[in-house]
Amino acid sequence: MATDDGSTKGRHSGSTRRTRRRMTGKERREQLLDIGRALFAERGFEGTSVEEIAAKAGVSKPVVYEHFGGKEGLYAVVVDREMRRLLDMVTGALTGGHPRELLEQAAFALLDYIEQYTDGFRILVRDSPVAQSTGNFASLISDIATQVEDILGLEFKARGFDPKLAPLYAQALVGMVALTGQWWLNARKPNKPEVAAHLVNLAWHGLDGLEPKPRLIGHRRS
Repeated sequence: MATDDGSTKGRHSGSTRRTRRRMTGKERREQLLDIGRALFAERGFEGTSVEEIAAKAGVSKPVVYEHFGGKEGLYAVVVDREMRRLLDMVTGALTGGHPRELLEQAAFALLDYIEQYTDGFRILVRDSPVAQSTGNFASLISDIATQVEDILGLEFKARGFDPKLAPLYAQALVGMVALTGQWWLNARKPNKPEVAAHLVNLAWHGLDGLEPKPRLIGHRRS
């Protein structure tokens, strides 16, 4: 006959413990990365502690050190993943077509990343004391611009412009989209297609009216 004594509760508790599966090392590592990513996005590198990461994961501090060597190691892996994800999304979006369509694809890729991986973008645009070893947003933008400059170089050559200037224009265009993305991260208005359309409008019509040899009209000419 069942009773309400401790033995009955003990059997139920033991059954619960037996059904709880222990995480593999890989699963634990991914859990810590997810938790760290969310905390770094919310509080920044300095505002996040190993103690809090461990507590949210339900493990002791040594487990975090075992997987990443400390907070800096965890942060470096998070940043590296986000940088690769964004770069892959942008370069993968540049599938060809008319140069104006390529601008649209690049703008949408960055805005898609901001929308889908908001925490990751917050981490990338935030300065960190360990940015020297992990890379930073400026270096990521430079990597993306390198992908764009080849496309611009071909377009410049076809229009009779100096293709050696393509890297400069690539940096300017990608920087414009990236800074607008930082603003849109919190504003979220207008909607994504409208933001992309305005970005391309400015970039394309600016490119369409380029002077082969631009001149300055102000007093600072040297």
